[in-house]
Amino acid sequence: MSELSTNVSQTTTVEEPLISPWKEGWKSFKKNKAALFGLGLVIFFILIAIFADFIAPYGFKDQQLGDKHLPPSAKHWFGTDDFGRDILSRVIYGARISLSVGFFSVVGSAIVGSILGIVAGFYGRLVDGIISRIFDILLAFPSILLAIAIVAMLGPSLQNALIAIAIINIPTFGRLVRSRVLSVKEEEYITAAKAIGMGDGRILFHHVLPNSMAPIIVQGSLAIATAIIEAAALGFLGLGAVAPAPEWGKMLSDSKDFIIQAPWTVFFPGIAIMLTVLGFNLMGDGLRDALDPRMKN
Repeated sequence: MSELSTNVSQTTTVEEPLISPWKEGWKSFKKNKAALFGLGLVIFFILIAIFADFIAPYGFKDQQLGDKHLPPSAKHWFGTDDFGRDILSRVIYGARISLSVGFFSVVGSAIVGSILGIVAGFYGRLVDGIISRIFDILLAFPSILLAIAIVAMLGPSLQNALIAIAIINIPTFGRLVRSRVLSVKEEEYITAAKAIGMGDGRILFHHVLPNSMAPIIVQGSLAIATAIIEAAALGFLGLGAVAPAPEWGKMLSDSKDFIIQAPWTVFFPGIAIMLTVLGFNLMGDGLRDALDPRMKN
């Protein structure tokens, strides 16, 4: 009996490294110059807010009545207001307030809206109908008018403005997550999880929610820009931060009577709002292009 040859050909399979969707999204994001510019603006204002105590040349409450309405100079780069306070210092400290309101209000609305959206989309029928009607009622009112009504009931303060902004943004996140869940729950891995007896809570928070994070992050970055504008609007109307807090909208409100006499008192807070909102919008658009499969070729 002849011996079989010991030289047996072996097939080797080369596995390509798996690329995380987040890493792929970051690579796509880096190619978008406008998005990188927006990210740079956001990081710039975040750093200003964090290190305001070390960057600001003066305290935001320091008054020098003899120096009121001084134009921009080497001593006061952005000039002074009607109380002789340094506008540059107040704009720097104002970044801390505006970013905090924008971030925490969006985080709150994203958490509540996502939970309601997940429950509505996953269970459907009566639960979906009730939650969706609540969203419809909130969306029936113009957002800024609803925010004004909420703050008017709770009382003017920065904290109540934050709560109002969070409430008016809940339907946006809720409807976004609901539509995502309606799509995700029909996937085969959800059916398999149900087949092996996995509980609804585990399915929701271990499978459905992680696969719905991309649109939440994109909407969150865009919503922060909107929240900053809404906070500034409430502050301008006297329903947000109260004096002497250096909130940008409140600074515009306090300086509106001096727009001809001292235009720099309005110009620099307005520029700060514009650049911050621009940064978050550009970054949000870049995240949408990078994370949304429909935006890819």
